[in-house]
Amino acid sequence: MEVWLAGAHESEAIAGLLCEFRDWWGYGEPTDAEMAARVERVMGGGESEFLLAGERDRPAGVCQLRYRFGVWLGTPDCWLEDLFVREAARGRGHGRALLRAAVARARERGCRRIELDVNEANPGALALYQNFGFSAWVDGASGRNLLMRLRL
Repeated sequence: MEVWLAGAHESEAIAGLLCEFRDWWGYGEPTDAEMAARVERVMGGGESEFLLAGERDRPAGVCQLRYRFGVWLGTPDCWLEDLFVREAARGRGHGRALLRAAVARARERGCRRIELDVNEANPGALALYQNFGFSAWVDGASGRNLLMRLRL
């Protein structure tokens, strides 16, 4: 098993894995075609990248990283958007390898922070992130920070 930075020629494999992730959560959207178009758009934008894990001819896992400059640290921030490993490949280290590579990529790009969100209904993912040292944080001096969202 290896982990690599995905190239544009691998957009179909990435979209397929993200569609499996969609199905795993029981979501009905986006459609397969919409996902493929969105992956291609993200890959062409320069501010995001995908990592793949598994065998080069059949990846079993994917991770999306997004970057933006942050004013508080004066460096790029990295947002780990998605990390998914195909059910049949779980328990073989793909998730750990993807996360290790994601942290390394963020460091290579000069990031001093990598953030993500994880659903408490996904205890395997939560444990993976906690084992790497990720934690929810509370700043006692200024109150509790929460991940919040407004869908438009």
